[in-house]
Amino acid sequence: MRGRGKRKPYEPIEAADPESILAQIDRHIRWLEARQYAASGLKTRRGELIRFGRWCAERGVERPFDLNRTVIELYQRYLARRVKADGLPLSPKTQWLKLSYVATFCKWLARERLVLYDPAADLEMPRQGLSLPRAVLSQEEVERILAVPDTGTVLGLRDRAILETFYSTAIRRSELAWLGMCDLDLGRGVLAVRHGKGNRDRFVPLGERAQAWIRRYLEESRPELAAYGDDGALFLSADGTALAPNWVGEMVRKAIDAAGVKKPGGCHLFRHTAATLMLEGGADIRFIQQLLGHAKLETTQIYTRVSIEQLKAVHQATHPGARLRSGGVRKTEGGVRDPGSGVREEEAGWPRILLDEEEEGDEEDLRLTLAAEEDSEDT
Repeated sequence: MRGRGKRKPYEPIEAADPESILAQIDRHIRWLEARQYAASGLKTRRGELIRFGRWCAERGVERPFDLNRTVIELYQRYLARRVKADGLPLSPKTQWLKLSYVATFCKWLARERLVLYDPAADLEMPRQGLSLPRAVLSQEEVERILAVPDTGTVLGLRDRAILETFYSTAIRRSELAWLGMCDLDLGRGVLAVRHGKGNRDRFVPLGERAQAWIRRYLEESRPELAAYGDDGALFLSADGTALAPNWVGEMVRKAIDAAGVKKPGGCHLFRHTAATLMLEGGADIRFIQQLLGHAKLETTQIYTRVSIEQLKAVHQATHPGARLRSGGVRKTEGGVRDPGSGVREEEAGWPRILLDEEEEGDEEDLRLTLAAEEDSEDT
Protein backbone atom coordinates (compact mmCIF):
# COMPACT_ATOMS: atom_id res chain seq x y z
CA MET A 1 0.00 0.00 0.00
CA ARG A 2 0.93 3.57 -0.48
CA GLY A 3 3.27 5.09 2.09
CA ARG A 4 1.04 8.05 2.76
CA GLY A 5 2.55 10.67 5.01
CA LYS A 6 6.01 9.08 5.04
CA ARG A 7 8.89 11.42 4.33
CA LYS A 8 12.34 10.74 3.00
CA PRO A 9 14.83 12.08 5.54
CA TYR A 10 16.64 15.20 4.41
CA GLU A 11 20.36 15.00 3.81
CA PRO A 12 22.17 16.95 6.55
CA ILE A 13 23.34 20.38 5.46
CA GLU A 14 27.12 20.40 5.15
CA ALA A 15 28.49 22.76 7.77
CA ALA A 16 32.02 22.52 9.17
CA ASP A 17 31.02 24.62 12.19
CA PRO A 18 28.17 23.01 14.21
CA GLU A 19 27.31 26.48 15.56
CA SER A 20 27.11 28.11 12.12
CA ILE A 21 24.00 29.61 10.54
CA LEU A 22 23.85 26.70 8.07
CA ALA A 23 23.94 24.18 10.92
CA GLN A 24 21.10 26.02 12.67
CA ILE A 25 19.10 26.06 9.44
CA ASP A 26 19.36 22.26 9.44
CA ARG A 27 18.03 22.16 13.02
CA HIS A 28 15.26 24.62 12.14
CA ILE A 29 14.02 22.50 9.23
CA ARG A 30 13.95 19.37 11.38
CA TRP A 31 12.05 21.31 14.05
CA LEU A 32 9.42 22.31 11.46
CA GLU A 33 9.31 18.76 10.11
CA ALA A 34 8.52 17.43 13.58
CA ARG A 35 5.57 19.83 13.66
CA GLN A 36 4.08 18.29 10.50
CA TYR A 37 4.85 21.07 8.05
CA ALA A 38 4.08 19.93 4.50
CA ALA A 39 7.00 18.13 2.87
CA SER A 40 6.71 20.09 -0.40
CA GLY A 41 6.83 23.41 1.43
CA LEU A 42 9.73 22.32 3.61
CA LYS A 43 11.78 21.39 0.57
CA THR A 44 11.34 24.87 -0.87
CA ARG A 45 11.96 26.54 2.50
CA ARG A 46 15.11 24.50 3.07
CA GLY A 47 16.54 25.46 -0.31
CA GLU A 48 15.86 29.16 0.20
CA LEU A 49 17.33 29.20 3.71
CA ILE A 50 20.47 27.43 2.49
CA ARG A 51 20.86 30.20 -0.11
CA PHE A 52 20.44 32.77 2.64
CA GLY A 53 23.00 30.99 4.84
CA ARG A 54 25.55 30.88 2.03
CA TRP A 55 24.90 34.53 1.19
CA CYS A 56 25.65 35.36 4.82
CA ALA A 57 28.81 33.22 4.88
CA GLU A 58 30.15 34.97 1.77
CA ARG A 59 29.91 38.25 3.70
CA GLY A 60 31.53 37.01 6.87
CA VAL A 61 28.28 36.50 8.76
CA GLU A 62 29.00 32.98 10.02
CA ARG A 63 27.05 32.45 13.23
CA PRO A 64 23.57 33.43 14.46
CA PHE A 65 24.88 36.09 16.84
CA ASP A 66 26.42 37.85 13.81
CA LEU A 67 22.91 38.46 12.47
CA ASN A 68 21.35 41.87 13.04
CA ARG A 69 18.78 44.16 11.49
CA THR A 70 21.34 45.60 9.05
CA VAL A 71 22.22 42.16 7.67
CA ILE A 72 18.56 41.29 7.11
CA GLU A 73 17.89 44.61 5.37
CA LEU A 74 20.96 44.12 3.17
CA TYR A 75 19.58 40.73 2.14
CA GLN A 76 16.23 42.36 1.40
CA ARG A 77 17.95 44.87 -0.90
CA TYR A 78 19.89 42.02 -2.52
CA LEU A 79 16.62 40.26 -3.37
CA ALA A 80 15.13 43.48 -4.73
CA ARG A 81 18.08 43.87 -7.14
CA ARG A 82 18.34 40.22 -8.12
CA VAL A 83 17.23 39.24 -11.63
CA LYS A 84 16.15 35.87 -12.98
CA ALA A 85 17.56 34.04 -16.00
CA ASP A 86 15.08 35.87 -18.26
CA GLY A 87 16.44 39.23 -17.11
CA LEU A 88 13.34 40.15 -15.12
CA PRO A 89 13.46 41.06 -11.42
CA LEU A 90 11.94 38.85 -8.76
CA SER A 91 8.26 39.58 -8.29
CA PRO A 92 7.18 41.24 -5.01
CA LYS A 93 5.45 37.98 -4.07
CA THR A 94 8.68 36.00 -4.56
CA GLN A 95 10.67 38.52 -2.53
CA TRP A 96 8.04 38.40 0.20
CA LEU A 97 8.12 34.61 0.34
CA LYS A 98 11.92 34.40 0.48
CA LEU A 99 12.01 36.98 3.27
CA SER A 100 9.20 35.25 5.15
CA TYR A 101 11.35 32.12 5.39
CA VAL A 102 14.22 34.18 6.76
CA ALA A 103 11.92 35.96 9.22
CA THR A 104 10.54 32.65 10.52
CA PHE A 105 14.08 31.34 10.91
CA CYS A 106 15.13 34.44 12.86
CA LYS A 107 12.10 34.12 15.12
CA TRP A 108 13.08 30.50 15.79
CA LEU A 109 16.65 31.57 16.60
CA ALA A 110 15.31 33.97 19.23
CA ARG A 111 13.02 31.26 20.62
CA GLU A 112 15.99 28.89 20.96
CA ARG A 113 18.03 31.63 22.68
CA LEU A 114 20.62 31.52 19.89
CA VAL A 115 20.35 35.30 19.42
CA LEU A 116 19.62 38.03 21.95
CA TYR A 117 16.72 39.38 19.92
CA ASP A 118 14.87 38.65 16.68
CA PRO A 119 16.78 40.62 13.99
CA ALA A 120 13.81 40.46 11.60
CA ALA A 121 11.13 41.38 14.14
CA ASP A 122 10.30 44.80 12.68
CA LEU A 123 11.26 44.10 9.08
CA GLU A 124 8.99 45.90 6.61
CA MET A 125 8.02 43.27 4.06
CA PRO A 126 7.58 44.05 0.34
CA ARG A 127 4.07 44.93 -0.73
CA GLN A 128 2.70 42.05 -2.74
CA GLY A 129 -0.06 43.90 -4.53
CA LEU A 130 -2.99 42.03 -6.05
CA SER A 131 -2.32 39.02 -8.25
CA LEU A 132 -5.19 38.11 -10.53
CA PRO A 133 -5.79 34.94 -12.53
CA ARG A 134 -6.09 36.86 -15.76
CA ALA A 135 -6.99 33.98 -18.07
CA VAL A 136 -10.10 31.86 -17.75
CA LEU A 137 -11.24 29.16 -20.15
CA SER A 138 -14.54 29.42 -21.95
CA GLN A 139 -16.88 26.44 -21.82
CA GLU A 140 -16.06 25.68 -25.46
CA GLU A 141 -12.32 25.70 -24.70
CA VAL A 142 -12.85 23.40 -21.72
CA GLU A 143 -14.69 20.88 -23.89
CA ARG A 144 -11.93 20.94 -26.51
CA ILE A 145 -9.30 20.22 -23.87
CA LEU A 146 -11.33 17.44 -22.25
CA ALA A 147 -11.73 15.78 -25.65
CA VAL A 148 -7.97 15.55 -26.32
CA PRO A 149 -7.13 12.21 -24.61
CA ASP A 150 -7.81 9.04 -26.60
CA THR A 151 -10.26 7.32 -24.29
CA GLY A 152 -9.92 4.12 -26.26
CA THR A 153 -6.56 3.52 -24.59
CA VAL A 154 -5.72 2.71 -20.97
CA LEU A 155 -3.67 5.86 -20.41
CA GLY A 156 -5.97 8.09 -22.45
CA LEU A 157 -8.95 7.07 -20.34
CA ARG A 158 -6.97 7.80 -17.20
CA ASP A 159 -5.97 11.23 -18.50
CA ARG A 160 -9.59 12.07 -19.38
CA ALA A 161 -10.65 11.12 -15.85
CA ILE A 162 -7.90 13.37 -14.46
CA LEU A 163 -8.96 16.35 -16.58
CA GLU A 164 -12.60 15.87 -15.62
CA THR A 165 -11.59 15.73 -11.95
CA PHE A 166 -9.67 19.00 -12.22
CA TYR A 167 -12.58 20.75 -13.90
CA SER A 168 -15.17 19.41 -11.47
CA THR A 169 -13.30 19.90 -8.20
CA ALA A 170 -10.81 22.76 -8.82
CA ILE A 171 -8.21 20.95 -6.71
CA ARG A 172 -4.49 21.63 -7.00
CA ARG A 173 -2.20 19.32 -8.96
CA SER A 174 -0.38 18.13 -5.83
CA GLU A 175 -3.74 17.39 -4.21
CA LEU A 176 -4.80 15.30 -7.20
CA ALA A 177 -1.51 13.41 -7.32
CA TRP A 178 -1.91 12.51 -3.64
CA LEU A 179 -5.48 11.23 -3.92
CA GLY A 180 -5.83 7.67 -2.67
CA MET A 181 -8.52 5.12 -3.40
CA CYS A 182 -9.73 5.64 0.15
CA ASP A 183 -10.34 9.34 -0.63
CA LEU A 184 -12.97 8.59 -3.29
CA ASP A 185 -16.62 8.15 -2.34
CA LEU A 186 -18.63 7.70 -5.52
CA GLY A 187 -21.74 6.83 -3.51
CA ARG A 188 -21.81 10.31 -1.99
CA GLY A 189 -20.12 12.01 -4.92
CA VAL A 190 -17.25 13.52 -2.90
CA LEU A 191 -13.47 13.48 -2.72
CA ALA A 192 -11.51 13.81 0.51
CA VAL A 193 -8.55 16.12 -0.04
CA ARG A 194 -6.01 15.34 2.64
CA HIS A 195 -2.96 17.38 3.53
CA GLY A 196 -3.88 20.27 1.26
CA LYS A 197 -2.09 23.61 1.39
CA GLY A 198 -1.43 24.50 5.00
CA ASN A 199 -1.89 20.80 5.85
CA ARG A 200 -5.68 21.35 5.88
CA ASP A 201 -8.11 18.56 4.99
CA ARG A 202 -11.42 19.17 3.21
CA PHE A 203 -14.15 17.43 1.23
CA VAL A 204 -15.03 18.59 -2.29
CA PRO A 205 -18.05 17.62 -4.41
CA LEU A 206 -17.52 15.54 -7.53
CA GLY A 207 -19.88 16.29 -10.41
CA GLU A 208 -21.88 13.54 -12.10
CA ARG A 209 -19.88 13.74 -15.33
CA ALA A 210 -16.57 13.45 -13.49
CA GLN A 211 -17.99 10.55 -11.49
CA ALA A 212 -18.92 8.76 -14.71
CA TRP A 213 -15.42 9.12 -16.17
CA ILE A 214 -13.74 8.07 -12.93
CA ARG A 215 -16.01 5.04 -12.67
CA ARG A 216 -15.12 4.02 -16.22
CA TYR A 217 -11.41 4.53 -15.45
CA LEU A 218 -11.72 2.35 -12.35
CA GLU A 219 -13.44 -0.39 -14.33
CA GLU A 220 -11.38 -0.36 -17.53
CA SER A 221 -7.98 1.27 -16.95
CA ARG A 222 -6.90 1.10 -13.34
CA PRO A 223 -6.97 -2.73 -13.09
CA GLU A 224 -4.47 -2.94 -15.96
CA LEU A 225 -2.21 -0.28 -14.43
CA ALA A 226 -2.43 -1.93 -11.01
CA ALA A 227 -1.26 -5.24 -12.51
CA TYR A 228 2.30 -3.88 -12.32
CA GLY A 229 1.89 -2.77 -8.72
CA ASP A 230 -0.61 -0.83 -6.66
CA ASP A 231 0.39 1.64 -3.96
CA GLY A 232 -3.18 2.74 -3.29
CA ALA A 233 -3.16 5.94 -5.34
CA LEU A 234 -6.36 6.79 -7.19
CA PHE A 235 -4.59 7.70 -10.42
CA LEU A 236 -1.75 5.34 -11.29
CA SER A 237 1.22 5.70 -13.60
CA ALA A 238 2.10 3.07 -16.19
CA ASP A 239 4.11 1.17 -13.57
CA GLY A 240 1.38 1.23 -10.93
CA THR A 241 2.79 4.01 -8.77
CA ALA A 242 1.34 7.40 -7.85
CA LEU A 243 1.72 10.16 -10.41
CA ALA A 244 4.23 12.94 -9.71
CA PRO A 245 2.70 16.45 -9.52
CA ASN A 246 5.13 17.75 -12.16
CA TRP A 247 4.08 15.00 -14.56
CA VAL A 248 0.42 15.85 -13.99
CA GLY A 249 1.15 19.49 -14.79
CA GLU A 250 2.96 18.56 -18.01
CA MET A 251 0.11 16.29 -19.12
CA VAL A 252 -2.47 19.03 -18.60
CA ARG A 253 -0.32 21.60 -20.42
CA LYS A 254 0.11 19.25 -23.40
CA ALA A 255 -3.65 18.73 -23.55
CA ILE A 256 -4.22 22.50 -23.55
CA ASP A 257 -1.72 22.94 -26.39
CA ALA A 258 -3.16 20.01 -28.36
CA ALA A 259 -6.61 21.60 -28.09
CA GLY A 260 -5.28 24.76 -29.71
CA VAL A 261 -6.03 26.91 -26.68
CA LYS A 262 -3.61 29.83 -26.63
CA LYS A 263 -3.76 30.62 -22.94
CA PRO A 264 -0.87 30.05 -20.54
CA GLY A 265 -1.14 27.95 -17.43
CA GLY A 266 -1.82 24.33 -16.61
CA CYS A 267 -3.74 22.71 -13.78
CA HIS A 268 -4.43 26.08 -12.17
CA LEU A 269 -6.13 27.22 -15.37
CA PHE A 270 -8.88 24.68 -14.62
CA ARG A 271 -8.91 25.86 -10.99
CA HIS A 272 -9.37 29.50 -11.97
CA THR A 273 -11.97 28.59 -14.57
CA ALA A 274 -14.09 26.51 -12.21
CA ALA A 275 -14.05 29.20 -9.52
CA THR A 276 -14.86 32.03 -11.93
CA LEU A 277 -17.65 30.19 -13.75
CA MET A 278 -19.24 29.15 -10.45
CA LEU A 279 -19.13 32.75 -9.24
CA GLU A 280 -20.73 33.94 -12.48
CA GLY A 281 -23.34 31.22 -12.06
CA GLY A 282 -24.39 32.68 -8.71
CA ALA A 283 -22.37 30.62 -6.20
CA ASP A 284 -21.76 32.26 -2.82
CA ILE A 285 -18.10 33.16 -2.48
CA ARG A 286 -17.93 31.36 0.87
CA PHE A 287 -18.77 28.07 -0.86
CA ILE A 288 -16.06 28.75 -3.44
CA GLN A 289 -13.65 29.40 -0.57
CA GLN A 290 -14.46 25.96 0.85
CA LEU A 291 -14.09 24.31 -2.56
CA LEU A 292 -10.68 25.87 -3.20
CA GLY A 293 -9.42 25.24 0.32
CA HIS A 294 -8.49 28.86 1.01
CA ALA A 295 -7.78 29.68 4.64
CA LYS A 296 -8.78 33.33 4.15
CA LEU A 297 -11.81 34.70 2.33
CA GLU A 298 -9.60 37.51 1.00
CA THR A 299 -7.74 34.98 -1.14
CA THR A 300 -10.97 33.82 -2.74
CA GLN A 301 -12.18 37.38 -3.31
CA ILE A 302 -9.72 37.85 -6.16
CA TYR A 303 -12.25 35.96 -8.27
CA THR A 304 -14.80 38.72 -7.70
CA ARG A 305 -12.36 41.02 -9.48
CA VAL A 306 -11.86 38.60 -12.36
CA SER A 307 -15.53 37.92 -13.06
CA ILE A 308 -15.79 40.34 -15.96
CA GLU A 309 -19.07 38.84 -17.21
CA GLN A 310 -20.92 39.94 -14.07
CA LEU A 311 -19.38 43.41 -14.31
CA LYS A 312 -20.39 43.66 -17.96
CA ALA A 313 -23.97 42.60 -17.18
CA VAL A 314 -24.31 45.29 -14.52
CA HIS A 315 -22.66 47.85 -16.80
CA GLN A 316 -25.01 46.98 -19.68
CA ALA A 317 -28.06 47.25 -17.43
CA THR A 318 -27.15 50.47 -15.65
CA HIS A 319 -24.75 52.61 -17.70
CA PRO A 320 -26.61 55.11 -19.93
CA GLY A 321 -23.96 54.85 -22.64
CA ALA A 322 -23.62 51.07 -22.66
CA ARG A 323 -26.01 50.48 -25.60
CA LEU A 324 -26.33 51.99 -29.04
CA ARG A 325 -29.75 53.55 -29.49
CA SER A 326 -31.61 53.91 -32.76
CA GLY A 327 -31.12 57.38 -34.18
CA GLY A 328 -28.24 58.11 -31.86
CA VAL A 329 -25.71 58.32 -34.72
CA ARG A 330 -26.64 60.08 -37.94
CA LYS A 331 -25.15 60.55 -41.35
CA THR A 332 -22.01 62.65 -41.23
CA GLU A 333 -19.97 64.61 -43.67
CA GLY A 334 -18.20 61.45 -44.79
CA GLY A 335 -21.45 59.63 -45.42
CA VAL A 336 -21.31 57.36 -42.37
CA ARG A 337 -24.71 56.17 -41.19
CA ASP A 338 -25.80 54.84 -37.82
CA PRO A 339 -25.48 51.08 -37.24
CA GLY A 340 -29.23 50.61 -37.61
CA SER A 341 -29.25 51.93 -41.16
CA GLY A 342 -28.18 48.67 -42.76
CA VAL A 343 -24.68 49.86 -43.61
CA ARG A 344 -22.02 47.56 -42.17
CA GLU A 345 -19.57 49.26 -39.84
CA GLU A 346 -16.57 47.92 -41.76
CA GLU A 347 -17.97 49.25 -45.04
CA ALA A 348 -18.60 52.64 -43.50
CA GLY A 349 -15.05 52.85 -42.25
CA TRP A 350 -15.97 52.65 -38.56
CA PRO A 351 -13.49 51.14 -36.16
CA ARG A 352 -14.90 47.75 -35.21
CA ILE A 353 -15.84 47.69 -31.51
CA LEU A 354 -17.10 44.49 -29.96
CA LEU A 355 -19.07 45.66 -26.97
CA ASP A 356 -19.58 42.15 -25.65
CA GLU A 357 -16.07 40.82 -26.22
CA GLU A 358 -14.61 38.91 -23.27
CA GLU A 359 -11.53 40.33 -21.66
CA GLU A 360 -8.51 38.26 -22.36
CA GLY A 361 -5.03 38.15 -20.91
CA ASP A 362 -2.21 36.05 -19.69
CA GLU A 363 -2.75 33.79 -16.72
CA GLU A 364 -0.69 34.34 -13.61
CA ASP A 365 -0.61 31.10 -11.72
CA LEU A 366 -1.29 31.94 -8.09
CA ARG A 367 0.99 29.47 -6.40
CA LEU A 368 2.31 30.35 -3.03
CA THR A 369 5.54 28.36 -3.26
CA LEU A 370 8.75 29.39 -4.94
CA ALA A 371 9.08 25.98 -6.53
CA ALA A 372 5.80 26.53 -8.32
CA GLU A 373 6.64 30.05 -9.49
CA GLU A 374 10.13 29.20 -10.69
CA ASP A 375 8.73 26.09 -12.36
CA SER A 376 6.17 28.16 -14.11
CA GLU A 377 1.17 25.43 -10.20
CA ASP A 378 -1.74 27.31 -5.61
CA THR A 379 -3.94 29.65 -4.91
